Amino acid sequence: MTSPRTPMGALPVRFRRPRVLVVGCGDVGTRALPSLVKHCQVVVLTSNPEKKLPLREHGVRPLLGNLDDPISLRRLAGLSERVLHLAPPGPRGLEDHRTRALLRALSLRTRPQKVLYGSTTGVYGNCHGDWVKETRVLQPMSERAIRRVDAEMQLRDWVKAAGVPIGLNVLRIPGIYALDREGGTPIDRVKKGMPVLQEEEDVYTNHIHADDLARACVIALFKGNPLQAIHVSDDAQMKMGDYYSRVADWFNLPPPKRMSFEELTRHLSPMQMSFLSESRRLDNKRMKESLGLVLRYPSPKEGLGVERS
Repeated sequence: MTSPRTPMGALPVRFRRPRVLVVGCGDVGTRALPSLVKHCQVVVLTSNPEKKLPLREHGVRPLLGNLDDPISLRRLAGLSERVLHLAPPGPRGLEDHRTRALLRALSLRTRPQKVLYGSTTGVYGNCHGDWVKETRVLQPMSERAIRRVDAEMQLRDWVKAAGVPIGLNVLRIPGIYALDREGGTPIDRVKKGMPVLQEEEDVYTNHIHADDLARACVIALFKGNPLQAIHVSDDAQMKMGDYYSRVADWFNLPPPKRMSFEELTRHLSPMQMSFLSESRRLDNKRMKESLGLVLRYPSPKEGLGVERS
C-alpha cells in the first residue's frame, strides 16, 4: 500500500509548524517572540517600516499594515492559524475600530483556529477592594476601559457568528512592570518623588511581570477553554501606596509622600487619578489551572530582583 503523496516540497500537515500572526508587537509581544519562533512560523504586523529589519533579526516575517487603514490589512486574510492580538484601541471614542478592522480582514478567507486578545482588568471598574473572578459583571468607568469591553464583545460575537469552531481567550491584564521595560518600573516613579494616597484611602493594585505575561501569551495560544477570560496577575496582595513605599525601602530611596485623594488631584494627571479611583484584588486561580502557568515572579519583590523566587 502506497503512502499518500503531498505536493513537491510540501510537508504533511502533522509536520508543519503552526503559523502565528502577532498584532501589536510592542514590549510584551517582542518578549514572546523567542518562544514562538522555536515552534511556529511567525508573522508580525507593523505599521513602521523601520521595524522590519529588527523583526527579521528575531526570526519573524514582518508585514506592513496599519489597523487604522483597513485596506492595508487585506493580506492578513487566511495568513495564520493563530492570532495574538495585543494592539490597544485607538485613543478616543467608545468603540475599538482597530479590532473591527482586524476581524473584517480575518473574515475574508479561512478564519484562524485561535485568537488570543490582551485586554485590561480596568473592564471591571471600581470593585471597592473586593476579590474579583473572571465571571464578574463588567462595569468599566473610563473611556479606554469601555473601548476594551467593546473589543471583547466584538471578538465574542465574531467567534459565535463564524459557523466554524474558533478558540478565543481574553487575557485581562493589570499593571505590567519589569526593570528593562520602558516606563514600566515603579522605581522611576519613586525617584521622581510622586506622591501616593494616604493609608485610609489607599486602593488595591495588581501587577504582572512582563516576562510572565509573555509566557502566558505563548501558552494561551495553544491552551485555554474556549470563550474564556483569564486574569494574568501575580500573587501579591498590595495596596498602591504600600507598593511604592516598599519599592522605596527596597532601593534605599526616600519614601513617597502620602496625600488625600483631593490633594493628589493637584499633583497627578486625570489618567493617573483614574487608577486611584479603582480598587480590586484579582483571583488568578484560572490562570494557574487553565494555562498551567507557574509564575517566575510571584510578586514585585522577585520581579524587581530584590529577592530571588
